[in-house]
Amino acid sequence: MTSLPAPRGPRPRKPRATRTRILDAARQTLGHDPDSSLGAIAEAAGVARRTVYGHFTGRAALIEGLTAEAAEAMRLAIADARAPRPDPDPLPDPATDLARFVLTLWPVGDRYRTLLGLARQDLGAQRVSELLAPARDTVAAILARGQQHGVFHTGVPPGPLSRALEAHLLALLDSVSSGLWADDGTGAAAAALIAVGVDRGVAASTVRRLGGASPGTP
Repeated sequence: MTSLPAPRGPRPRKPRATRTRILDAARQTLGHDPDSSLGAIAEAAGVARRTVYGHFTGRAALIEGLTAEAAEAMRLAIADARAPRPDPDPLPDPATDLARFVLTLWPVGDRYRTLLGLARQDLGAQRVSELLAPARDTVAAILARGQQHGVFHTGVPPGPLSRALEAHLLALLDSVSSGLWADDGTGAAAAALIAVGVDRGVAASTVRRLGGASPGTP
């Protein structure tokens, strides 16, 4: 007589899915309170605190996990922004490239803006600089092309100008975090173009052409 298989209990949650849920909870919880404990994050994730420790040895490891997740999201966004597109105008258009880059990266910055608030206390300036370096270098290359074609002002070299633009956009993200401003990236993209010397009307039309709503610059 063939015996029936023993009934199976509920399948354990996949470790990767649990890790992702913990990171999502950490991003949201720390966004409300940067001093949130691992216990509070575990509660928000719907897991036991020991489960959090099973994936992260402590707060520092959890923050590093968020940073690695943000770095990967940024890498994918940069690749998407760099992907060739069948633009009708075959001539180089650095203004469009810069606006597209800001529009593509803004959702990533918005999603992980919690890290900005944790930068000083948990990450350190060097780690933050490493995280932003790929975006900074990409923007510097766009600015160099724009200066060569007379699209952007040339008063500041591309490298320093890229850092200034980075600080400008981070300040706008911080304004979103603090509730001083609301933006889906269109205002930030237009503001970035204006900051590097593009006429206000041209900046607005460039962003609209990329599919954004008519932006109101801050």
